[in-house]
Amino acid sequence: MVLVRILLLSLFHMSLAGSQPTQRSQQASSPPHPAGEQSTLGTGNLSFPWSRLRLPRYIIPLHYHLLLHPNLTSLSFTGSVQIQIDVQNNTNWVVLHSKGLQISKATIVDQNLAHLSDQVLPVLHNPSHDQIGIFSPRVLSSGQKYFLYIEFGAELADGFYGFYRSNYRTSTGETRTLASTHFEPTSARMAFPCFDEPSFKANFSVRIRRSPEYISLSNMPVVKTVEINDGLLEDQFDASVKMSTYLVAFVICDFKSVTATTSSGVQVSIYAAPEKWLQTSYALEVAVKMLDFYEEYFNIRYPLPKQDLIAIPDFQSGAMENWGLTTYRETSLLFDPLTSSISDKLWVTMVIGHELAHQWFGNLVTMEWWNDIWLNEGFARYMEYISVEATYPDLKVEEYLLHTCFSAVGHDSLNSSRPISSPAENPTQIKQMFDTVSYDKGACVLHMLRHFLTDDVFQRGIVRYLRKYSYRNAHNQDLWDSLANDFISGKHWEHLDLTAMMNTWTLQKGIPLVTVTRKGPRLLLRQDRFLRTVFLWHIPLTFKTDASNTIHRHLMTTHTDSIHIGEEVSWVKVNTDMTGYYVVHYENGGWDEMAKLLRENHTALSYKDRTHLIHNVFQLVTAGHLPLNKGLDLIGYLQSETHNVPLLEGLGYLEAFYRMIEKRNEFDMYILRFFRAVIDQQTWSDKGSVSERRLRSEVLSLACHLNDPPCLEKAHQSFKDWLQSNGTLNLPTDVAKTVFAVGAQDDHGWASLLHTYNISLSAAQKSKILFALTCSRDTNKLHRLLELGLEGKVIRSQDLSTLILMVARNPRGHHLAWNFVKKNWDTLVQKFQLGSFCIRNIIIGTTGQFSSPEELTEVQLFFESIKEQASQLRATQVALDNVQKNVRWFERNLENLRNWLNKQMKLGLASREWM
Repeated sequence: MVLVRILLLSLFHMSLAGSQPTQRSQQASSPPHPAGEQSTLGTGNLSFPWSRLRLPRYIIPLHYHLLLHPNLTSLSFTGSVQIQIDVQNNTNWVVLHSKGLQISKATIVDQNLAHLSDQVLPVLHNPSHDQIGIFSPRVLSSGQKYFLYIEFGAELADGFYGFYRSNYRTSTGETRTLASTHFEPTSARMAFPCFDEPSFKANFSVRIRRSPEYISLSNMPVVKTVEINDGLLEDQFDASVKMSTYLVAFVICDFKSVTATTSSGVQVSIYAAPEKWLQTSYALEVAVKMLDFYEEYFNIRYPLPKQDLIAIPDFQSGAMENWGLTTYRETSLLFDPLTSSISDKLWVTMVIGHELAHQWFGNLVTMEWWNDIWLNEGFARYMEYISVEATYPDLKVEEYLLHTCFSAVGHDSLNSSRPISSPAENPTQIKQMFDTVSYDKGACVLHMLRHFLTDDVFQRGIVRYLRKYSYRNAHNQDLWDSLANDFISGKHWEHLDLTAMMNTWTLQKGIPLVTVTRKGPRLLLRQDRFLRTVFLWHIPLTFKTDASNTIHRHLMTTHTDSIHIGEEVSWVKVNTDMTGYYVVHYENGGWDEMAKLLRENHTALSYKDRTHLIHNVFQLVTAGHLPLNKGLDLIGYLQSETHNVPLLEGLGYLEAFYRMIEKRNEFDMYILRFFRAVIDQQTWSDKGSVSERRLRSEVLSLACHLNDPPCLEKAHQSFKDWLQSNGTLNLPTDVAKTVFAVGAQDDHGWASLLHTYNISLSAAQKSKILFALTCSRDTNKLHRLLELGLEGKVIRSQDLSTLILMVARNPRGHHLAWNFVKKNWDTLVQKFQLGSFCIRNIIIGTTGQFSSPEELTEVQLFFESIKEQASQLRATQVALDNVQKNVRWFERNLENLRNWLNKQMKLGLASREWM
């Protein structure tokens, strides 16, 4: 699953173990652990037979025969499921998951289809655990197989989980309805009774009844369509491969598709609302290329005959990897050359790469339990970069991997972080596992491991892992064993224990800080936990010096260490290209040496090393290891920088500082003068390389935000031309967001943009316009946007969390957004579910701008008022950690920033001399 990544420019990037032992019942005639709620439907004196969150292990599902009939008029569905089960202990009970379903009938038959009871079987419910218990008067015998048959019905869900309704509006204003599914992690139980845990893999045979005006899709192709009574059609899908319940999917809609075939014969189709059909061609090209790439890279054929990708109008996350039927937000799949920017193109490419990687990592081999969800998501996030670099090298995707790791470092440096592999039992805890740690830190640790083992060893190891555990479940240890299997320790890594090494990265939280000190010919090393000394890591260190082009390697497994580098070395850069997941601090004048090197010969270091130094130095400033002026001194060289990645990293920090002291006009002038040459080089077009286009977009956006007269003049004129054309003029896609943001500052422009937003058929254009609307300095307009988002008609509910963060990013909207969240908290939780990433982003995003003790107290008081919910959320502690960090940053650095700024202004930047 891809989470929607919110790119907010800010200074601060911001129970039981999952390996629960197999549970065996006692003799089933006396059920274990009486607990739960008793059903009122003829169950007599029976009590619920199971008290644990995890299902008993003595009944194994083998094959589901599922029939569903959704009614898109009444917005409800009925269905039946026949589950072949393998009984491994004598028992009278079958316990499985069901949530919000009305169970109308339950029976059990043996292998000969003989009923075990003359009567409909009693069904007990335990809603607190989403479980039902079905009682058989006759004992189900160990070693025998049976068929459990259940009839059920429910409303199509109003939200983004389970079997839910969605709709879209045509250009003529007609509203059309569809039904779609999203089951990960624990919502298959909302669509049909099932054993809804990832280790209960089974085959699925699906039948869907529909009206002729719709089509139905599922994981497998339709093998037969038959006409039944009342003109209904029934699509019968081929039996699936063995898979987990969270990967089952079905969609009933009236969409159109485009289709192509991979080199190995897999049929790939892209589905979208009919009027958006023309925006599907790029996704089709990418999906075919990606499937071909993964089949070669993993050396394992894609096991299904088809792969459908479909753009769902209402979708909370970025995309979902259902086997053979991947579902996407429209912004993650559709590409319109007239309105989609180069960043939009990269995003679509990466999301498709992510979901198709899951067809192997996650679908073919699945983690045993949700505590190791990083085995799915960390791998898929990392494979985004490997696959896009291989298939679309012109997109320069490697430039973005640094920012994935920077994001992870920012989160992992807080005390509220968690280990990559963490306990998670109930649905709220499980949802919270889909976070920065699982995705971004997981990817960066894998990146470090790949460079440590070498590409070939890494690739061979994961192929071995995928082959060995195909159609099965795996743990962390299984991956380490597969990777270590043929790894021959070289001269740098003798006597390596890969499990011991990787456990230091996955079973403890935080990130190491490696402090480097030069002492004659030796490099002295010390490792601590960044922010607090607690842990010890096995760190695969890399470094370069000016003495050669060689990348030197050293495995640091102790608290202190040293390396001989020789007297003749004048500089050392540790963590080459940031392939390692650790922060480096250069003591005793080491940072002055780095600043001098960048000033005098910055190209001696790679662009990744230069970007890493910028990020590192400001992380150390935030943590109190360095004064702010050391970081500002380091980025002084940026006037000579020509690569966009370090430029944007330095620009990002300066913009963040500007936002802190926005009322001081001197900083506007400083940044504009400092980057004058870069700003003046930009054209208002879509020409140039991917890197040039990305830089243009960011630089012009900042220049106009800082009220640069030439930038504002050009943006105003472009917006005026666009308005006069009634929206028929196609603005350059890379600067459209900037033009819209400038145009949104007056009443007429804002209203015109809102109208265009309402009627646009391009999700990419709507995203740019929504950002522009939130840039208004009129708080009444910002408040109106929030109300529209809450209402969910003009601005869809799926976009509400992003909208709230955009308003919070606006200095006029900080407290507006926060007050909105406090006022509407219960509604937001109802819309998005408590443990969801949307709730996490809302909590962390709206508080992330706060930096005063008074604001900290306000946040603490609100969390206290929702104590029962807040206690279940890791995000509340992350938010408090962030605000506390901001408060400390201001106390340490605000005066330093002002003094430094005054000094620079006095020096006079007109001469383009810097210090």
